[in-house]
Amino acid sequence: QVQLVESGGGLVQAGGSLRLSCAASENLFNFNDMGWYRQAPGNQRELVADINVGGRTNYADSVKGRFVISRDSAVNTVYLQMNSLKPEDTADYYCRARILRTFYWGQGTQVTVSS
Repeated sequence: QVQLVESGGGLVQAGGSLRLSCAASENLFNFNDMGWYRQAPGNQRELVADINVGGRTNYADSVKGRFVISRDSAVNTVYLQMNSLKPEDTADYYCRARILRTFYWGQGTQVTVSS
């Protein structure tokens, strides 16, 4: 059973930075792609960024130029570096991995950006 464990969330002031980590229970290259999603209260879960097995990345327009998704296959971990954080980035952030048509989710980590 695939397990994804997120960490790195917390409270930060606007303009600050956080780095989220998603540790996977197996080799990252077993996944077709991995990504970060977020969900704010009252909103739908939305894609923040993802990276496919070939290393191609994709970002939501709202985070382009501020967030960077990366991976370290040696430790089976995907990261989300979040810079220039804004109050509207406040949400629960979830790691998601895909193998063909099967999706796996982590438990989420909370990010709060104060103004």
